[in-house]
Amino acid sequence: MSAVCYRYSRRFDAALEALQQLKALAPDHGRAHQEEGHTQRDAGRPDAALQAYARATHFNPALVAAWREQLQILQSKGMRAQAAQVQQELARMQELPAPLLGVVDLIAQGRLLKAEDIVRRFLQKVPHHVAAMRLLADIGMRLGVLDDAEFLLEAALRFEPDNMLTRIDYIQALRKRQKFHEALAQAKALRDSDPGNLKLRSIYAVECMQTGNYDDALQAFDGILEEVPRDPVTLTSKGHALKTRGRYDAAVESYRAAIASAPQYGEAYYSLANLKVYAFGDDELLQMRRQDENPNLSHLDRVYLNFALGKAHEDRHDYDTAFDHYARGNALKKSQSRYDADDMSMDLEGQRRICTADFFEKRAGVGYDAPDPIFIVGLPRAGSTLLEQILSSHSQIDGTLELPNVLSLSQNLRRRARKDGTTYPDILADLTPDELAAFGRTYIDETRVHRQKAPLFIDKMPNNFRHLGLIKLMLPNAKIIDARRHPMACCFSAWKQLFAEGQEFSYDLTDIGKYYADYVRLMDHWDEVLPGFVLRVLHEDVVDDLEGQVRRMLEFCGLPFEKECLEFHQTERDVRTPSSEQVRQPIYRGGLEVWRNFAPRLLPLKDALGKDVADRFELG
Repeated sequence: MSAVCYRYSRRFDAALEALQQLKALAPDHGRAHQEEGHTQRDAGRPDAALQAYARATHFNPALVAAWREQLQILQSKGMRAQAAQVQQELARMQELPAPLLGVVDLIAQGRLLKAEDIVRRFLQKVPHHVAAMRLLADIGMRLGVLDDAEFLLEAALRFEPDNMLTRIDYIQALRKRQKFHEALAQAKALRDSDPGNLKLRSIYAVECMQTGNYDDALQAFDGILEEVPRDPVTLTSKGHALKTRGRYDAAVESYRAAIASAPQYGEAYYSLANLKVYAFGDDELLQMRRQDENPNLSHLDRVYLNFALGKAHEDRHDYDTAFDHYARGNALKKSQSRYDADDMSMDLEGQRRICTADFFEKRAGVGYDAPDPIFIVGLPRAGSTLLEQILSSHSQIDGTLELPNVLSLSQNLRRRARKDGTTYPDILADLTPDELAAFGRTYIDETRVHRQKAPLFIDKMPNNFRHLGLIKLMLPNAKIIDARRHPMACCFSAWKQLFAEGQEFSYDLTDIGKYYADYVRLMDHWDEVLPGFVLRVLHEDVVDDLEGQVRRMLEFCGLPFEKECLEFHQTERDVRTPSSEQVRQPIYRGGLEVWRNFAPRLLPLKDALGKDVADRFELG
């Protein structure tokens, strides 16, 4: 309100200062960016106003006024193509019934349950309204209810088969459910419907990557770059494809080209940093510092940039500056997160409360008896990618991905509330033997697309440790490997890693320390009630005695020793995790003690880990 008052009194600098304070607290507050646009407009700075309005509609598409102002500025500048795009979005928002425009606004605010209630009531009155179905599917995907989202979008496409936006949403839903081949088929059909559309060609290229068809993806990216040679998004996506294929030098070249084209494009800097083995030069560091001082840098670009700056300074042994940048990047991410560490602790306590030894004893013999899956669980950055690379070098084991199937099933079970309101994990007690067997069979069927011909396969989703009770009930013959690493090393490594999604506990040292302690307590519980179900593998032991730990894991999986597992770095396979370049090298000890360089700044983490964890490890 103060910013508006300052603007009306033409105190523009004071208005912008007030808005800057608000954006620091809530970087994705669309209305703050809209008001900044109004202020810059009234101050006679149309270019700055245009940027602010664009940020406003990015964070909150329901801001019709920001769309209108963008359109007016673009038209005055003769920027016809951009104006046409904005006019299309403005028309789309104006065509929405008032309740649905309100839903768009609520989604932007993160008020998903309120938004869901409104759109469901709207659909009861207008059952086949495609825009409403898209919004409900969007809410479902944000809440992790992926199968419902997929069903809604399938239905919407039956009503409007030519609706391009709905089909793009549908492709996204299929990808999130890791139905990559189906998503690719949809993307190909969409591309073929309008071959000149660069956006559709880009979507097709991305889906090619998801199916492992990197040759076609790279060909598609190159085709786009023939028409828009300096497009930073395409250059960065091409870099990702090259990185996954192990073409390190070419990936670096592509990322650098993206930076040369758009020096403010933060993802390209972070992509170089995320190679782990890349070292920024002095000129690159200077360029990143200059961009970090740019007040108009977008929130996401600043996040990427600060994580990259952290890596650059760490490589130079400037640990305090590195820490400051990592901390800033994490703080920016946390400002957009609604993660609650206490809620997570209560959730995991529910697993211990329900999944007792007696609980499993009464359900002995239930589930689907397939022995195929090997679940590698734990915390991210605990060495799970290394274990997967080792095991997938065995002739009897396929490496896959971090599969979302178990997490998606748990989300669905959360929606099956009892009359008293209790839900998952309590609902596990209500599941019948037939249901549990069906869950296991469905898991095997749905994950088959990621496998090749080996009898066993790996699911490397780390967060599955939260659901080992469910896994035991539906897949009693599955193998569980707990990838564990020294808590300070593991937590610090995760804190300085910018994850794409799903690891919101990693943005705060206290949160991640508490999460690690909760993880240890829950794994202790599984060991107690399901003795022998989990094999614990310490990363430090793998580094010290590779062959001994390989033999131990293979014996646990009921497999003979194969020397190829010791030569894992020579195994040719696509690796999509942040550790992709590291696991293509022989075992090294260099990363074990990195956290000690930052030890004086890690006291919040040490405190959060608590006495139980401290008693097991030397925390320094």
